Parts: sequence; structure tokens; C-alpha cells
Amino acid sequence: MQQLDLTNTAGVAAVVGRTRRHVIPPPPFKPSEWAEQFCRIPASNALAGPVRFRNAPYQREPLDMVAAPECRQITLMWGAQTGKTQVQLMSMGYFIAHDAKNQIALQPTKTDMNTWLATKFNPMVESTPAIKTAMVPPRSRKGVNNQEIKQYTGGALMLAWSGSASTLRGRSAPKLYCDEVDGYEFTREGHPVNLVSERNKTFGDDRLLFVTSTPTLKGASYVETSFEHGDMRRWYVPCPHCREKQYLKWTNVQWLKDDDGGHQADTAKYQCESCAALWDDAERFSAIRQGEWIAEKPFDGHASFHIPSMCSLFLKLSDIVRDFLKKKQAKDLQSFINTALAETWEEEGDSVDPGSLLNRVEKYPAEAPKGVAYLSAGVDVQQDRVELEVVGWGAGEESWSVDYIIIPGDTAKMEVWEELAEALRGTYEHEAGVTIGISAVAVDRGFMTGMVDRFVDGFRGALCWGVQGRAGFNKRTVETKEARLKRMRKMRKQKAPRETVYVDDAKMLLYRRLVGIAESGPGYCHFGAHCDEEYFAQLTGERLIQIYRNGVAERKWKPVRPRVEALDCRNYAYAAMLLAEPDLTRKVVCEKPKSVPKPRMYATPKPRKRLIR
Repeated sequence: MQQLDLTNTAGVAAVVGRTRRHVIPPPPFKPSEWAEQFCRIPASNALAGPVRFRNAPYQREPLDMVAAPECRQITLMWGAQTGKTQVQLMSMGYFIAHDAKNQIALQPTKTDMNTWLATKFNPMVESTPAIKTAMVPPRSRKGVNNQEIKQYTGGALMLAWSGSASTLRGRSAPKLYCDEVDGYEFTREGHPVNLVSERNKTFGDDRLLFVTSTPTLKGASYVETSFEHGDMRRWYVPCPHCREKQYLKWTNVQWLKDDDGGHQADTAKYQCESCAALWDDAERFSAIRQGEWIAEKPFDGHASFHIPSMCSLFLKLSDIVRDFLKKKQAKDLQSFINTALAETWEEEGDSVDPGSLLNRVEKYPAEAPKGVAYLSAGVDVQQDRVELEVVGWGAGEESWSVDYIIIPGDTAKMEVWEELAEALRGTYEHEAGVTIGISAVAVDRGFMTGMVDRFVDGFRGALCWGVQGRAGFNKRTVETKEARLKRMRKMRKQKAPRETVYVDDAKMLLYRRLVGIAESGPGYCHFGAHCDEEYFAQLTGERLIQIYRNGVAERKWKPVRPRVEALDCRNYAYAAMLLAEPDLTRKVVCEKPKSVPKPRMYATPKPRKRLIR
């Protein structure tokens, strides 16, 4: 071992300096103080250079909360151009270069993660020497620095996306950052934020969950629910004239019109709620710089913050008004409400109140009421159960929920499938005095695909298809009969009938019928006494929302609750009816079906369970 030459003063000083950096704890900077001294905003931003909270004073308190030992969760429901992503980036930098901790960053998709790395994180690292020095260089033997893990002295930043359950389960860290959470989708295991939050519960007082997003649809917005669970802080600013504190609201923005009724956006001003004085942009900016966060509820470990784009010092009020008028003319007010005001939007006609449907429950005079001409069934397969709904169809696609059956059991075992086969061969007494059976069945093959295909291939007793639900608007729910026959001729080796069901328009059609058709007749939906509160909650458990990918608006259905099996079963029953193409003008399609031999693998009958539990 080499001896240290104590006579070499310079050498001793160098060794002591290196030792001090590793032994002596860093100075007790607050995150905002560290950011102002060390953090740099990349040149690609509107205002590059050192961080100056004078340009965004509302960012200081949320950033300081990341190091508060009593804070377990932070939620930012912020509008565009307010810097919510920048706050998360500064927090990450603080726990990289100053107080090293393991961290996890979560984005909606892998593409979003790659974009975030290229446009947000990597530029921050390159522009901030304190962070760049702490990071392991790419393609270095000192550690890992790739698209999934960024190592640095004392820890690592692990990257994940909501569409990959394996990345959520396989990583743990005390600091979790979930960006644009309203773009996440429920998985079979639950909401991605809830899954990833399980990965830091063992870190005690050191754990932090940091959630940000612009909101989307009311009742389906995760960030709105998270904000309401926190202490609900808003940025209150003093009026330049009467000094009354208030938070900015869109309803108080005023502008003039010309003689022809044209909007004059350049005249836009903000009106004080107290003294009715009109603020110009200079007065509004001055008020924002003097603002403070005021909570509506007591703090209990969860700090939540809401702020609209009107609090941004980089946006003129006239520009916000022009954006509003443009979106209004394009009939796209949802994007303005979501991104500019950071508030949720509810699309009329594309959401249904489940409580209102309880009033439509009927007691049928028979199992299959008068008007039912055809029975179809939709089957949804889960890990521990199979659920199916039997739907009766009449003229003009008037429908009756005839039965809802839950078959509990491990779907990897044959017993469940035998019981399903027996349930699908069941018959129902018709009000006309005859007995009818299920004539068409669609079984979801999105889970336990091999077992479903085996069942469909071996089932006898009704037309039976294995179906795969897919998203896609402005598409036929199922292919035409001619298109299916043409495709089947090219796939002679395929035994089990397999079909694709585009469910987006089917869901929209169902919701429009539930809302818009209030009297018996074509399109009306009847519900029997077996339909309870849980059934209707599942049937209406998705909302139609609008999201933006690379600036392009897209519509998609988003679950607002973990279970929506009733909705899936209804869609598959509808698809089975469309695939069979029955003549619904007849009063009763058939009497008791002819007996058919039962395959051995489905020969064991078991009692069926009819109500949702």
C-alpha cells in the first residue's frame, strides 16, 4: 500500500478535499435554493439559463415539499405553460446531485418516455453541470446509462411506462414521479399509479409519490381525484386596487366586441371579484408575483396544487382569449378546459349516470318477455371466473337483459368451461308460451386464449365465436358475412371461428341508446330484476375522453372503475347477434332447440349462479 507523503502539502490537501466530499454531508439546501444556485434551464426553452422563481413563483412551494419529511404525496393539476414538468425535473435533479436517492419516473407509454428523455431530461442533464457530473456517462463501465436506467453517484433513476406491468412490478424506489397520469389506462392488475406506489411503501418517511397531469374527463380523471384527496391548494393573488386575495377564474376574464359582434381579444382584462376593477397584463403579472398558496383542507401528508394557465407569466391574456375563441369555433372546448384551465370536462351524451338506470328495472312476466325474437350471449373471461349476459333482441334492435350469470372458478381448469357450456345450453320460458334457447355466443379470447379457442372449437349447441375486442372508431363492429367467408377460405387450417370486434362505436351506440331512447321501441334497452346497482355501475363504467398525442386529438374510452365486465358482456352479446345476422322481424325465433350430443369435455352439468356478486 502506498504511503501518503505528509511533507507534500498539496498532496495532503487534495486527499483531504476528496475525503470531505464523501464524508461531510451536503449543506442543508432547500430544493428551491439548490435549483436557483445549480440548476439550468436548457436552451430549447423559452427562457433558458439559471432558474429564477420570480418568473414562476408558484413553483417554489411544490418543489420544497419534495424534501419535507411530513409530505408523502404531491399532486399538480396544472394548466399548460405553468411548468409542472419542470418542477418534477428539478426535483429529480435535487435527488441526483444534492441528496442522492433511487427514483422511478413513469410515463403513459414507451414512446412518451423516449420523447420525455430526448426533449426534457437529457437536455436538463447536459445544461446543468452539477447533474452531469454526478451521472454515469453513457456506454461507460462505471455503471448503466440507457433508455431504462440512469445511474448516478449514490442511486439510479429507473424509467417505466404504464403499458408495461413488468416494469411496474420489477422496480422499487423511495421517490416516484408519475407524469400525465390521465393518459394511463387501467390494467387487469389495477391502475398503474396504484401499482407503482406499492413499490415505495417500505421506505417509511423517505417515500414520496409525485403526480402531475392536465385533467381530462370528469369522473374519469385520476389527477382530479388525487387533487381532491389532498389539501387542495390554489394560488391566491392580491388585487392591485383593493388588495383582496382571490384565485384567478376564467369567468372573470372580460373583453369587448365591435359593432358587428366580432371579438376584440386585444381588449382582454381580468375583473376583480371584490371591487370589479379591471387588471391589464402588467397588473396581473404583479399580482401573480405576490401570490401565495392557500389550502382548502388541512394538510395530512398530501399536498395538492391547482393552477390555470392564466397564472403563467409567459402568456398574455389576449393570447389565452384567442385560443379560447379558436377552440370554441372548432367545437373543441374540451381541450381548452383541460389544458388552459386545468379543469375536467364532461362530454354530454357519452357518459351515463348508473343511478338513473335503476329506475328502468322491470319485472318480466316471463324469463323472455314478449318482443324477444332472438337470444345471444356475451362471455367475458377472467382469471377466477367467467361472466356472461344473455340478451334478448327484438325488432329495431330493441333489447332485453334476460340473464346474467357468474361462474366462479379457476379458468385454467376444465370444470369452469363445462359449467359454461351447460349454462349456454340453458333454455328460457318465453311469454308466448314456448321455450327458446341461446342461438349465438361470442367469447372474449383476450385472456386464456388457448382455453377459449379450445372451448369454441368443441362447443355444440349454438353458433359460437371467439372474439378479440379492439379499439377503433368509424369501423364496423364486426365484418360483413361476405368478408368473413372470404377470409375463412384463406385460413382453412383454422378450426375455431375467430373474429375481431371493434368495440368503440358499439359502446357509443349503447350509451346513446341508454341516454336518448326513453320509451319502449326500436333501440330501447330493457333491464330485468337481476340487474342491480353493481351491474349498472359496470355497464356505465367507461367514459369517452379526448387526449392529445403529438398535438393530434384522439378519442378513446377510459374506465372509471376497475371492473366493467357487464359492459364487455353486453358488447360481445351485441357482436354475436350481428355475426349471426338473425331476422328480428319474427315474433319468436325458435322453440325448444333440438337436442345435440354433448362433447365429453363439457358433459358435467353444474348449478349456475345468476346474480352479480
